[in-house]
Amino acid sequence: MVSKLKLDPVWDDLDRTMGQLFMMGFDGTTVTPQIRTLIEKHHLGCILLTAKNLKSAEETTKLCYELQKVAHDAGHPVPLAIGVDQENGGVNSLFDEIYIRQYPSNMGIAATGSTDLAFEVAKATAQEISACGINWIFGPCLDVLTNARNQPLGVRTAGDDPQEVSAYGVAFMKGYKEAGLATLGKHFPSYGNLEFLGSTLDVPIITESLEQLSLSALIPFRNAIRQGLDSMMVGGCAMSSAGLNAMHACLSEQVVDGLLRSELKFDGVVVSECLEMEALSHNIGVGGGTVMAVNAGCDVVLLCRSFSVQQEAIKGLKTGIENSMISKDRIYNSLRRVLTMKSKCTSWEKALNPPGVNFLETLQPSHTALSTKAYNTSITVVRDKNRLLPLTNVIDGEEELLLLTPLVKPLAASAASRALSETVATASPEPAAWERSASVMSGERVFRELGRSLARQRSGRVLHTSYTANGVRPVHENLINRASAIIVLTADANRNLYQHGFTKHVSMICNMQYTTGGEKREKPLIVVAVSSPYDFAMDTSIGTYICTYDFTETALNSLVKVLYGELSPSGTLPGTISKSQKLHHSRQHWLVETFNEERDANALDSLIVAVMEGTPPNQRSELSSATSNSFILHHPEVVEAHFVVRNSSTQALYGFCSTYFFKTTGTGVIGALFVDPARRKLSIGHSLHNRAIRTLLQRDGIKRFQLGSRLPSIFLGIPTGHGAERKRLRSWFANLGWNAALSRPICSMVARNLLTWIPPEGMAKSLAGAGAEFDLVYGWEYAGPILDHIKTSNRQGLAEVYKLALADPSACGIIRAKRPEDGALVGTVVLYNMHSRLAEYVPPMKDLNEMAGGISSPVISPAVGEYSTLLQGLILLGMRQIKAQGCNACILDYMDGDGSFDGFSAMGFDVLHNFEEVSCDAATWTMIPPS
Repeated sequence: MVSKLKLDPVWDDLDRTMGQLFMMGFDGTTVTPQIRTLIEKHHLGCILLTAKNLKSAEETTKLCYELQKVAHDAGHPVPLAIGVDQENGGVNSLFDEIYIRQYPSNMGIAATGSTDLAFEVAKATAQEISACGINWIFGPCLDVLTNARNQPLGVRTAGDDPQEVSAYGVAFMKGYKEAGLATLGKHFPSYGNLEFLGSTLDVPIITESLEQLSLSALIPFRNAIRQGLDSMMVGGCAMSSAGLNAMHACLSEQVVDGLLRSELKFDGVVVSECLEMEALSHNIGVGGGTVMAVNAGCDVVLLCRSFSVQQEAIKGLKTGIENSMISKDRIYNSLRRVLTMKSKCTSWEKALNPPGVNFLETLQPSHTALSTKAYNTSITVVRDKNRLLPLTNVIDGEEELLLLTPLVKPLAASAASRALSETVATASPEPAAWERSASVMSGERVFRELGRSLARQRSGRVLHTSYTANGVRPVHENLINRASAIIVLTADANRNLYQHGFTKHVSMICNMQYTTGGEKREKPLIVVAVSSPYDFAMDTSIGTYICTYDFTETALNSLVKVLYGELSPSGTLPGTISKSQKLHHSRQHWLVETFNEERDANALDSLIVAVMEGTPPNQRSELSSATSNSFILHHPEVVEAHFVVRNSSTQALYGFCSTYFFKTTGTGVIGALFVDPARRKLSIGHSLHNRAIRTLLQRDGIKRFQLGSRLPSIFLGIPTGHGAERKRLRSWFANLGWNAALSRPICSMVARNLLTWIPPEGMAKSLAGAGAEFDLVYGWEYAGPILDHIKTSNRQGLAEVYKLALADPSACGIIRAKRPEDGALVGTVVLYNMHSRLAEYVPPMKDLNEMAGGISSPVISPAVGEYSTLLQGLILLGMRQIKAQGCNACILDYMDGDGSFDGFSAMGFDVLHNFEEVSCDAATWTMIPPS
């Protein structure tokens, strides 16, 4: 426990000790007389810097050094704790276009789906501000948005799912710690469901009971505490529910000592909300508030800016101790916690030698790449019902594109905001009045740059105008009529209702049919929420809806890439809203077209290469050596239909699905289904699968469905060679209605070095004891008994394989096993060489890059007792024959895992690929998609 830490005698000076229990801010970008007085005379131990203090990375480094030097020269035993809010997105205190990188907001990072990326971004953020001399970051934000639509927090939180908020909160915290900063969780006990009563003198209220909070809002705080959170900010909100009443949480012993310390076992530094907040100072007064905060259990009292109020707080604390309203034990316990935290994040050596811009220069390349990656993977396409993306799908190069943007104040973490503040500082005699109008101009500047970026990508004009609470004006209507496609931006439309109304009005205009080239259709409309994703997340009347999570310059650069198809969006809505959206994702229809060999063959070859390149280096792709020809059977007894999702402008394929209907067994097969790795998670696979099933259901005589095809022999089922991928694929197909529990293992195998291969000892002897006579036959004249024999198996594709082999005697043969007494066939297997028609449908043959032969489709009569002996005998004879033809390798292209693979391993075979072949009765298919 921190309370047992032995203190140096220097802390016997009560004034020095009290100074460590305050955190204060000031106005100015250099050391002001006021802050100097607080450090030198009042021993102030913690300082909060805000955007108003920080001009650049270089100036910040200088300011932090000067503050520490003042403290050092004044005889402070330990350095100052210097804290900032640096949450990314729109909330960054330190902005520097050259040295400080911009990263997505908390919710934007959650949209990437990667806690690893959250850790890396947090670490990079902390490294940058640490280089400038800052040692305490006010993060992570651990609030759960239980009332998402009305919250000022918005994208500052990871969302409305407590477990997800917790996972990202802990990842951020660990990243900050990795870079050596002290961490601060906020805003305990949660700002995620505040009710606002209107006046600034009214305190926002949490009305949830302690039990409700424990089940949701407190989960991220509890988990962060367990993982080593250094400090916690307790909010100034009120709490009103059964058994829990507090006018201000940070002044409540029940909240701080009771809930946070006793129940959640937090022994780190507790920081109060700023006691200068109007509602708090008006109701209680700062002196009294300071005494209440310390008695409640706060270790550090925060006072943001006013020098007179800060002095009043120091005086209030001193009076409280002198009057025995506050015990010295409480003061010294708080001191121990503060000193423990400081020992983790600073020292005089570190404080007086901030690395500064020289170190930031070395971080710049990797952090720039990380920023781009984070934004690129956060952009979320929630819906694209009419396939308007990329824009080249719907608008020709010469047509006009209209961009409609709201008038908003720029985000603090943006160049526009910085330009504004500099102009205010130099040009305005009345900053407050000037800023109100200038901020709108500056907000427009951010979106004007977006318009320029859109225009740089196309030859046609980009029309750009703003909209306000005045709604759709004649100028807007004229531009909408002129343009061939419209993009509307919204920023927190749930709180700025004029944006919601404007967007719905524009949507209505676009939905009114208009004629182009004699054809009536809707005008393409894309809505982009550049802050809260909740604007139109659940409104499916907005057909194409994109979320960027902030509107900094970096975010809008990634948006442009998505709009023009340079970037495949992979972000997903965070929290429970994404779970409710899954239905929309699965119903998101891509235009699925029938594969046209002449038009699509080259594009399919390119898609196959992209899929193979997307396979991890340590895994072999099942598509190795496959080409577009590998999927085309042209077999008289197989009805084949293949489908593509493609870009009609570039002819590129985004996804491919092959289907085969085997008339002999009534089996409808999905033989392959794959999507460009850069365009996964966009429902392309769902759309292809739905079209495939609908097509197969229409076949006369359909009896069953199967995932995996013997012919062609590429995907024999769901690939199962790699643990995590296997789990993902099984789950994906299960969600579409396939029952993987009814699967059977299938594999393809290879034997190499056949020219030096010797059959295992004893195998020839057991072959002699198999009770069968063997011969090798070629040609159609032997077809009758062979085709009758294979009818004993109902496996799809067998008849077609044997017919191909019988029709190709120069390159294929059949080994037969006959009963000696009556000559009846009891076993058969197909042999083929590299020049056979059959080999075209077995890509691994080409992959071997040497002379090879194949053994395929063994069929053993059900009545045979020595099943495995006879099967091994057929394969052994096949290997001898292939070796005799001068081949050095042999493929077993469709081995049923119902038998053991061990016997084949003993014969020299290794597994190439494992699959699960999944079948089901067509009559029981339950997931018939809508047409």
